[in-house]
Amino acid sequence: MNRKIPEEPVPEEPIPEELRERAYQGKSTKEDAFQLLEIPPLELFRFADELRSLAVGDAVTYVVNRNINFTSRCLGTCGFCAFRDMNGYILSLDEIMGKVKEAKRENATEVCIQGGLLPDVGLDFYLGIVEAIKAEFPEMHIHAFSPMEVYHAAHSSGITIKEALFRLRKSGLESMPGTAAEILSDRVREIICPSKLRTGEWIEVVRQAHAAGIPTTATMMYGHIETREERIDHMLIIREIQKETGGFTEFVPLPFLPYNNPLGEKLMKEGRYATPGIEDLKTYALSRILLHGHIDNIQASWVKLGKKLAQFALYCGANDLGGTLMEENISKSAGASNGERISVEELEWMIHGAGRIPKERTTLYTGVYRMAPGNSRKIQGF
Repeated sequence: MNRKIPEEPVPEEPIPEELRERAYQGKSTKEDAFQLLEIPPLELFRFADELRSLAVGDAVTYVVNRNINFTSRCLGTCGFCAFRDMNGYILSLDEIMGKVKEAKRENATEVCIQGGLLPDVGLDFYLGIVEAIKAEFPEMHIHAFSPMEVYHAAHSSGITIKEALFRLRKSGLESMPGTAAEILSDRVREIICPSKLRTGEWIEVVRQAHAAGIPTTATMMYGHIETREERIDHMLIIREIQKETGGFTEFVPLPFLPYNNPLGEKLMKEGRYATPGIEDLKTYALSRILLHGHIDNIQASWVKLGKKLAQFALYCGANDLGGTLMEENISKSAGASNGERISVEELEWMIHGAGRIPKERTTLYTGVYRMAPGNSRKIQGF
């Protein structure tokens, strides 16, 4: 007697079709985000990787740059900061220029300049740094001064944010790091950085920067006291700003490092440590999905994640590995142990090892191509 073999049940699609369709259209909702976080991680990563491929293809970018933290002194009271030291250093302009010259020797296209908030220091201090660099190295891209620094400089000088940004742009500032965002929730900010600008103030500085022709990055420092909803809200706030201004070049999720700072010490006493790797990767994947169609570039921080987890993040929605840095003080102070600098050769080895195509970029995501002889280079679009 012939027996009928029962048909295998068709497995249910882990990501509902209507949710996928909204993601393709750049219209994912907060409810979608909660649902995505309940999906098995590998399925979530696979979907984020699919959207990454649609947005940017298989190229993985990096920038040859140098960090310059001009002072460790700061008026701020951020509970997560291990870098602040009111008896710390302040670099002279000559010392800053020495670091720019080192960057130039190592073929950097960008210097990234940030520092603590100094008392009684107004906009002229920041203008002096920018103008000195541009006078000697007009081709060097200056990526500098967080929204908090601009806010502080403007208020110290008794001028508007708009005027401060106009003068910085005129002096040669070309883009700004979107740091000081932490989590864009006033509940969180009141606890972890009570003296820092409020959510609405951060948004206003960034909007004004974009209006002044100064693009910025966007960051999110997660993994401390924020809720899942506050993380999601943060990403959706960034998306709304981008829909209005188009001024963000990339989104950079930054896991909180709990070492050597008061906030981290408190959390570790409660049995809460650095975020698990899977949680980090889910955060990268979720950012790719929520920001699809709005911000193409999701950066994985090799300093924060470590090189191997950053490499795996390239299969979870990330398409950029950040910069060579040459010096990294802030994360190192908070216990990061992944190094202060990385060579172009190692970055490209990591990217090839992930089965992707390495491409050097500028700060604003145009291409940089090496040409013989003498490793000279030119900049053009990808």
